[in-house]
Formats: sequence, C-alpha cells, structure tokens
Amino acid sequence: MTGRKRDIEDLAGEIQELFADMWQVPRFSAGLRQGYRPQADCFRTDDPPALNVIVELPGVDPTSVEVVVAGRALTISGERTRPRVAGAHYLAMEIEYGAFRRTVELDTEIDPTNVTATYDKGMLKVVLPLAPEKRDEKVSIEVKRA
Repeated sequence: MTGRKRDIEDLAGEIQELFADMWQVPRFSAGLRQGYRPQADCFRTDDPPALNVIVELPGVDPTSVEVVVAGRALTISGERTRPRVAGAHYLAMEIEYGAFRRTVELDTEIDPTNVTATYDKGMLKVVLPLAPEKRDEKVSIEVKRA
C-alpha cells in the first residue's frame, strides 16, 4: 500500500502544480493577481549525487531571496520590485512584480547542512546533496553571488 500512497501523493503534487500554472496569467488580465511565480527546473545528478533546482529570478536582488530547506521541501521566497522611473506614464505593464514563494517537494532525502545556493545573471541555482538517511531539520541557506 505504501507505493500506492506515494503515487497518490505524486499525483496530488502534479495537480497542485497544474492549478498554479493555470492561474499564472498576466496581471492586467487577472485584475486581482498579486506577485509572480518564477519558473523552476529540478534535476538529479549522479556525480556528485545531488538534486539541483534552478529558478529564474531576473531583476531580483539576491540579498532579498530566502532559501529554506525543511524536511523534504525546498522553499524559495522573495520579492521583485518595480523600478521607479520619475515622470513615467506606462502604456503597458506586462512584467510581473511583487512577492513570490516557490516550494519544491523533494523526492528523496537530502543533507540540508551542505546545501549551496548561488545567484548568477538572474538565475538561482540550489544544489542539495543527497543524504543516506532521513534528516528532519530546518536550515536557512545563504545565497551567494557567483
């Protein structure tokens, strides 16, 4: 039954992501939508054994980004602020600004004490080394410029 429960959890996660993607429409057409949802890739490497998460954060000050690992979840949050331009009269406002929060469910145990996060050219890369045993601690990760 454990495998079946895991399949249901995976499906629930996929449905949650689908709904999140469905609601990602430009602010001017949604009216009430606040903030934005940065895009992310997640992949595993064998050498070294690690999970890698890359998140698009163009225009985000890396010192304002918070990266936290808690159990089997990686949460990345922060804010992209609209630059102030004196005397500007916008004709279009399609670029999304505001607070963001992305949580990536991890499919395996990781070593939260050796996680690294680097920010380079608008891309945040978080490397999460795999752990041989279960670890349930919560760790904040410092984001460094590449």
